[in-house]
Amino acid sequence: MTLADEWLKVESLDLEGQGVAHNAEGKVVFIEDALPGEEVQVRVVRRKNQWERAEQVALRRESSQRVVPRCPHFGTCGGCKMQHLDPSAQLAAKQRALEDALWHLGKVRAERILRPIEGPAWGYRDRARLSVRHVAKKGKVLVGFHERKSSYVADMDSCEVLPRRVSAMLVPLRDLVAAMDQRDRLPQIEVAVGDAVTALVLRHLEPLSDADLARLRAYAAQYDVQWWLQPKGPDTVHRLDAGAPELGYALPEFDITMPFRPTDFTQVNPHINRVLVTRALRLLDVQPHERVIDWFCGLGNFTLPLARRAARVLGIEGSETLVARARDNAARNGLADRTEFAARNLFETTAEDLVAFGPADKWLVDPPREGAFALAKALADLQAAGNGSVLPSRIVYVSCNPATLARDAGLLVHQAGYRCSAAGAVNMFPHTAHVESIAVFDRIAA
Repeated sequence: MTLADEWLKVESLDLEGQGVAHNAEGKVVFIEDALPGEEVQVRVVRRKNQWERAEQVALRRESSQRVVPRCPHFGTCGGCKMQHLDPSAQLAAKQRALEDALWHLGKVRAERILRPIEGPAWGYRDRARLSVRHVAKKGKVLVGFHERKSSYVADMDSCEVLPRRVSAMLVPLRDLVAAMDQRDRLPQIEVAVGDAVTALVLRHLEPLSDADLARLRAYAAQYDVQWWLQPKGPDTVHRLDAGAPELGYALPEFDITMPFRPTDFTQVNPHINRVLVTRALRLLDVQPHERVIDWFCGLGNFTLPLARRAARVLGIEGSETLVARARDNAARNGLADRTEFAARNLFETTAEDLVAFGPADKWLVDPPREGAFALAKALADLQAAGNGSVLPSRIVYVSCNPATLARDAGLLVHQAGYRCSAAGAVNMFPHTAHVESIAVFDRIAA
């Protein structure tokens, strides 16, 4: 048990951005807001047999990488966990987290460490889900992220990671909701920023009155935004008022325009996404005669740029609706003749499915947090069966979870006949503990 007067030396950061130390008994202690190299005293808030979770109460030796958080709400708001750490040190910590996960979980070491992908540290977040709460006892409305480890909405009037014009809307959004008839039945506002349009999606649990609709229209005119309404599930999202302009983003290097709906999955950080797409295609080294498969293709974020380089690209996604929209995006960018799309459950893919899809020279894999275990297992099964002709010569794997990347890398390297030739961190979410990464797997010649 950690004693109140015990000084702990912080050794590292974990994947949640907590300092990691050991007490005098050798038990692991996870410490909120503590940084490597610091010496702290703590108050234990949770005890388990193998570990303790604690809050810092005293600091005797401060890290040289500790900085003053830029946001006045840091520490209360749960949106950021690492504003007290210099941004360059944040990136180094994420790179270490990636390398540690690959080795400890997958027993894989990358032959080459890629230079991390980084971009603006502030005002980068073009997508956000803001909670809304009318607190009748306080006579006020809160609009923002949840407090740390709490269901309460943080009392915030600005946000340093949102674009400046969106941050400036937080107080006016409070005033808007406070004036609405349905203020108690509006739990969420989702923000989606495109290259030319900012969209706000209002979740409402009861039909909106004509007066409330008029208030939304007046707000849209004053702040130059689009309102979308969501009365029930995601499929019910619709524009308050029809008409241009369309929400979308561009990938100028590839002459691609990508329209999207505000509730679609698109990358939160557009600056990093543009660099990531360019880096992924460079690493994949696609040749004009090659066929490429883009697994988990979404709306075509990688598929369409790939089609500018390859002879043929197959994009595969789990939803027929999403596949239809990706197909439309290919057509509007003049790439219908170089692309094809298919809908499959990618978490149940088998070796037989890979054979049916046919040989591909290269793969791009960009799964959700669950990873691409079924794909890696199918490749391992083909390798074991001696059917290597279907296996791609190179795989570029874009990951949003180092643990599942490491698991899949272990299968690819130890069972499917690949080597991990390169890997690096992608700082998609500065000031958070979220680790994105990119890894390259090359097939070992028989």
